[in-house]
Amino acid sequence: MPTVVVEIHVPLLPTPGLPDGSYPFPWIEEAEDFLSDLEDQGDVEVFDEGKEDGDVYVFFVTGASEEALLAVASRVATVPGVPAGTVAVVSNDEAEKFGLGRRVVLPPPVR
Repeated sequence: MPTVVVEIHVPLLPTPGLPDGSYPFPWIEEAEDFLSDLEDQGDVEVFDEGKEDGDVYVFFVTGASEEALLAVASRVATVPGVPAGTVAVVSNDEAEKFGLGRRVVLPPPVR
């Protein structure tokens, strides 16, 4: 039986106001650190390394219910510096390509 994977699609936009020569996407590392901390706590599993895909950067999480994974995606969308417009795609570990599952507009996280 396929395992649920939630893809977190973040618009690949540079952080405004950074000094010249700075890495333009510091929010990627912030989101990766956030997901790594959740993985260390046993809340979710990072399914695959994040990837650039056209005009988005995609993070992958699994290891929990769809509802819990969507809550994690909502929390990633609010990590400082993450550009607005982040969406989730509900898929599974047997999908041939990413980005083809059910798109979910991310609500603010439940606190």
